[in-house]
Amino acid sequence: MQRIRLRYTKRGRLRFTSHRDFQRAFERALRRAEVPMAYSAGFTPHPKVSYANAAPTGTGSEAEYLEIALTAARDPEKLRVLLDESLPTGLDVVDAVEARTSGLADRLTASVWELRLDGVDPADADRAVDAFNEADAVEVQRMTKNGVRTFDARAAVARLETHSEPADRPTDQPCAILRLVVRHVTPAVRPDDVLSGLRAVADLAPPVPAAVTRLAQGLFDAETGTVTDPLAPDREAVQALTTAEPAAAAKAPA
Repeated sequence: MQRIRLRYTKRGRLRFTSHRDFQRAFERALRRAEVPMAYSAGFTPHPKVSYANAAPTGTGSEAEYLEIALTAARDPEKLRVLLDESLPTGLDVVDAVEARTSGLADRLTASVWELRLDGVDPADADRAVDAFNEADAVEVQRMTKNGVRTFDARAAVARLETHSEPADRPTDQPCAILRLVVRHVTPAVRPDDVLSGLRAVADLAPPVPAAVTRLAQGLFDAETGTVTDPLAPDREAVQALTTAEPAAAAKAPA
């Protein structure tokens, strides 16, 4: 059985696709692309697809991950192209690698988010970010299925900073762009929790909902404060195997 790990995106209007809607669209894409899927056992077999830490509905993402199990080997890049062509534009399969290591979900320990705050003056955003970063704790509330829950949104945030609007995108309206690195902890701290925290510490309240996009997710490197590519260990393992095979063949007796 071959396992393939894929990175896909949620762009444009497709950011409003729920995880269940994406699952249905992806299973249709598997059928259209005639992927030789492995299926679970039991009375209602399902294709063996493992989803990892999907982004909330309404947020865009450049870094969603899943893993599929196949009954016959396929070239990962050719499979990626077939699946990408079978999905609607906005749900784009952008990377594929054969799984050669274990624990993909264990390597998704942090996310990098971009928060676009239209109508917010960058100077006000700077002051709010400074207040948030200087706080020891920032308590926020979120409605859950068990009622309102209060928790600290500050502890999970590894980095929060403002970014400048690109020079080639002039606009008459103020706009602040935040870059957020947040660790995946329990309870999960989401971008909207950080926005609630900015409102709590600095009364920062964007006049329109923030446009939120996940730029990356992977293993958090505490030394550099960055998030590493979770598929890199698989690529390195595949490359090592490819390099080792010719060397082994050359050493074999004639």
